[in-house]
Amino acid sequence: MEERKTGRLDEEPYSPGKLSAPFFSWPWENLGSFKYLLYGPFAAKFIYSVLCEEAQNENCYRILPQGVDFKQIDRESGWDNFIILQALIGAMAYLSFPFLASLPLWDTRGVIWCLIIHAGLSEPLYYWTHRLMHTPQLFTRYHFFHHTSSVTQSFTAGHSTFMEDLMLCTIAGAPLVGTCLMGFGSLSMMYGYILFFDFMRCLGHCNVEVIPSALFQTFPFLRYLLYTPTYHSLHHTSMATNFCLFMPLYDALGNTTNSQSWDLHKQISSGAGVNGKRAPDFVFLAHVVDVTAALHVPFVLRSFSSQPFKTRLFLFPLWPLTFVVMLLMWAKSKTFLISFYNLGGRLHQTWAVPRFGFQYFLPFAAEGINNHIEEAILRADRLGVKVISLAALNKNEALNGGGMLFVNKHPNLRVRVVHGNTLTAAVILNEIPREVKEVFLTGATSKLGRAIALYLSRRRVRVLMLTQSSERFKSIQKEAPADCQNYLVQVTKYQAAQNCKTWIVGKWTTPREQRWAPAGTHFHQFVVPNIIAFRRDCTYGKLAAMKLPKDVQGLGSCEYTMDRGVVHACHAGGVVHLLEGWTHHEVGAIAVDRIDLVWHAALKQGLTPV
Repeated sequence: MEERKTGRLDEEPYSPGKLSAPFFSWPWENLGSFKYLLYGPFAAKFIYSVLCEEAQNENCYRILPQGVDFKQIDRESGWDNFIILQALIGAMAYLSFPFLASLPLWDTRGVIWCLIIHAGLSEPLYYWTHRLMHTPQLFTRYHFFHHTSSVTQSFTAGHSTFMEDLMLCTIAGAPLVGTCLMGFGSLSMMYGYILFFDFMRCLGHCNVEVIPSALFQTFPFLRYLLYTPTYHSLHHTSMATNFCLFMPLYDALGNTTNSQSWDLHKQISSGAGVNGKRAPDFVFLAHVVDVTAALHVPFVLRSFSSQPFKTRLFLFPLWPLTFVVMLLMWAKSKTFLISFYNLGGRLHQTWAVPRFGFQYFLPFAAEGINNHIEEAILRADRLGVKVISLAALNKNEALNGGGMLFVNKHPNLRVRVVHGNTLTAAVILNEIPREVKEVFLTGATSKLGRAIALYLSRRRVRVLMLTQSSERFKSIQKEAPADCQNYLVQVTKYQAAQNCKTWIVGKWTTPREQRWAPAGTHFHQFVVPNIIAFRRDCTYGKLAAMKLPKDVQGLGSCEYTMDRGVVHACHAGGVVHLLEGWTHHEVGAIAVDRIDLVWHAALKQGLTPV
């Protein structure tokens, strides 16, 4: 398949001439978020946004393999302006022309004439208007804005200037006005045509080929009546071709059909294209945190998932629906794709086990969860994935021994299973100032707690290990070098840390327990969820995390509460494992001797602490 290069209009600076063009800006642009008050009672906005979301389904065949990054998501934040404009025009028409209130529900003649006017008037009018918008004078003033989206998706359909959408409303309104003037108007025709028009525009920009090539092989004439996502994507990558609205007939008549259109469509829709069958190099196997956080995914609310997760008021009305989905996922579901990005020419994906955080603490659910994790690992192995990293509760020691269960059960795995906790420990340890001589450690006998305690003892730091189990404490103490064992001290109460200003929290700590910390204490954390920031005279760290290298591409969603471009340390640990080409599994207990090695490898690969 011939390689196609995308333009980089998204990197061009806006010039004053472009921004000052008449009707370039929207009249309600200065209203900010208050623009939605214009939309008022039209609840169709929400329904439309759900219908137009691009499902991140790995079984669909993507046309361009790149992901949508944060810059494009921010640029396309006004994608719904066109819907607001439609609603306002519709409302004004309804109030201005009383006969619209008495339209019949259905009129077959109206539907037929609407299609005729669309094909005979709207299509050629759009075709020639679109070609006109690609002339240098109009393109640089208006239409360039639409083409700044390097990877099209459904939202891109609404990414345009006020002038262009006024013209589009005129083109879309012609069949409706014409049919009503002929006396054949109906409610079904009005709403049906508007929904059809917007759906087809979203379809053409969705970057996923959903129309089978067999349809055109069986009915060749349909090539002139129906465009495809592949067909329109060629317009965005080769802007001198494929100008039509929905009917390629007019490109054929105007001699502007891209010669690759139908061969490329056949390749992608049949799965023969290179994009359709590409396996990821790295997989981060996550899980759902809770019911509200379940909506923080790009295929539900794209703009919401492009920001760090916070509980928002609009989430609460959706809670009952999400709860029902959770029950359905519990009853029957499989691991699914959440998001993806590219790093150093390698494809990285995030998969999710269809289980919520609380379910990991139900004894009867453990076997089912492990089955899901095991199936995901075996599937990654079949696909040729090089590294799969286990997130948070998926590597719980009590659940599967930090991944050891799967490695022991399947000794011939080609995919490397990584818990990423070595880098997590490294991030926490490198946050602790070198001058610190004493720390208080909760969760002290956990996998991470053990590694942190042993490492700090080698640095001659006194570690107050909060644990009720003398047996587990002594077991860890014996692992330390003989001359470092005295630096590990067992304590059984929080009162023991009342003079220690460095707390490393690996177990949930209540506000009452936090009161024992002296003023000025800093709380380092590796507990999920984070403890409540109760003390105003103390500071609280976030979960261990690292920022991905600068050359990451197509990253457009935040990982839970992490900032843009930042991932949990266990995710970053898997990335380092892949980039370094390490061939061992990282499961079970953390190798303390490798903490510094992994840390320096992460820095060498371009990951940075936050």
